[in-house]
Amino acid sequence: MANIVPAQIRVNPHYMVPEILLQYQQASGAFDTIATGDPLVRLGDGDLEVYIKRLDVRTQVQTGQFVANQLPSCSVVYSEISTPTYMIRSRAEYDHHDTAALGRVGASTVEAHRLAMRQGTFQQQRNLLLYGANPANGEGLMNTNGATALNLPADPNGNTTISTYDNGALAFFLAQQIAAIKTRTMTVGVPARFTVLTTQRIMQAISYYGIVQLTQFQREGAGSKSVRGLVDDVAGWNSDEIVWTCDDTLIGKGAGGTDVIIISMPEVKKNRVNKVNTNVFAELTPGLDATSLQLVDRAAPTEIIAPLPAGAVDVVSELRSTSGWAPRPEALTIVSAGF
Repeated sequence: MANIVPAQIRVNPHYMVPEILLQYQQASGAFDTIATGDPLVRLGDGDLEVYIKRLDVRTQVQTGQFVANQLPSCSVVYSEISTPTYMIRSRAEYDHHDTAALGRVGASTVEAHRLAMRQGTFQQQRNLLLYGANPANGEGLMNTNGATALNLPADPNGNTTISTYDNGALAFFLAQQIAAIKTRTMTVGVPARFTVLTTQRIMQAISYYGIVQLTQFQREGAGSKSVRGLVDDVAGWNSDEIVWTCDDTLIGKGAGGTDVIIISMPEVKKNRVNKVNTNVFAELTPGLDATSLQLVDRAAPTEIIAPLPAGAVDVVSELRSTSGWAPRPEALTIVSAGF
């Protein structure tokens, strides 16, 4: 890693703006698709694999007016699922000349390199979350076995791209996918949190100029809403919350080179009822409510600092992480939609 600070020729007198014009990257919303909205800090140092314990139950009872001499037995079957972990590392090297060069423009060499390494680490975490290190093994949310994957169907006019799609039909389609997730997870009637992750160009289409026709949806005071506004309203009627967020690496990642819309319910809530609960086995503790998750061994990358010859400094940044993991794939829908 190098600091490139060329010599400057300036006109005097002059005024120098003290703030630095920084390069901005997209702040990915991919982590909103997993439980808690952040990777879970649970890995130990050097853990190479993560396992989740799983219990399946099969219930049997005997019913009759008279007591039976032979009774059927309930079965509880134990199994495990697993995913590997990966070490993400980055390095920075600089000496007193680099420190002085950046110091002349008012920036800290130590902080600049620290943030640069962290940005690279977090971007790689995002890549692991969405696409995994070994996609063929089902790693990453986009490669989840059992997730619902579908193409955007044609609207009533035969259009199949977001830019030409009927706005009302698109809103109803997205609402239907959210309802389908609740049905698959048996949480209809239970408030839930959803995340809709897609590209910026799809998000701006459904948020700003994708206005739903007045004949399809009307709100107080007349007028109409965007696709996003209609879906938010429908979710609100059912006490659901929707987080809308973007990641442009989803451009071209869908079927046939289309963009992707990921709809995730990151946590599942138990459908609690009164005394007679046909889902009472789910009360066994400890239970895992996460439907999609990512685990790391530390909250932020560790920096290992060591001296180099001639007074230079070597900094190694490292963090261990799993790929994105959806142990409950029925809570994940992946829509391929051409723009």
